[in-house]
Amino acid sequence: MEPVAIICSQDAELYLILDYILRADGYETVLAGSIEEAIERTTQTAPAAIVLDCRRGGLPVATLCERLKQNPANRAIAVIGLIAPGAEDQHVALLKAGVDDSMVRPLVPAKLIASLRSKRRLEPRGRGRHVLTFGDVEMRTESFRVQRGAIEIQLGAIEFRLLRHLFENPGGIFSREDLIAVAWTNNVHVSARTVDVHMSRLRKSLRKLGLRGIIRTVRSGGYMLDDKNGS
Repeated sequence: MEPVAIICSQDAELYLILDYILRADGYETVLAGSIEEAIERTTQTAPAAIVLDCRRGGLPVATLCERLKQNPANRAIAVIGLIAPGAEDQHVALLKAGVDDSMVRPLVPAKLIASLRSKRRLEPRGRGRHVLTFGDVEMRTESFRVQRGAIEIQLGAIEFRLLRHLFENPGGIFSREDLIAVAWTNNVHVSARTVDVHMSRLRKSLRKLGLRGIIRTVRSGGYMLDDKNGS
């Protein structure tokens, strides 16, 4: 079955462009012209991705994203925001609402597809390491799930990529610039503060596993895993 991508926009021309791009990569597309319609379509189709038209004066996409993310069943959906030129200040607001990635229009099709593929964790069958471990914590690289003992949590796409990079490089200290290159797959401007927001979100999620100090902030350096303070 083809993965479904919901295009949330009131712009017919943008829909046609996105429809062409997404269908060429194997998606079935569904149009939603309002918040209620987008939520209804999400319930009906269990989409792999939602692409949001974030132009000013359009749909209140931050509200939509917040409502979607309230349902745990929707947290693995890749949510991409398309921002109009000159409106880059929207990025932080969208980030707080739960958007995984945002990119500035005009759209570069290859960047959109690369971002979606990354979030779907499309790895060739039978290749790669499917489970990463750090102490008694396991990451399943074919999903967004992290497990410790009997407790399992699901992370957002960016938080998962950040944690995966740390797991793959234990003992390494990574600057915010290093982490931006790892976790963001497009050319949208990402500030150091944005990295800190995501790290705060990641730490909050890991506390559900009883991990309160596993990610350490290194002064003037960045972030690293700390096995001595994992519990």
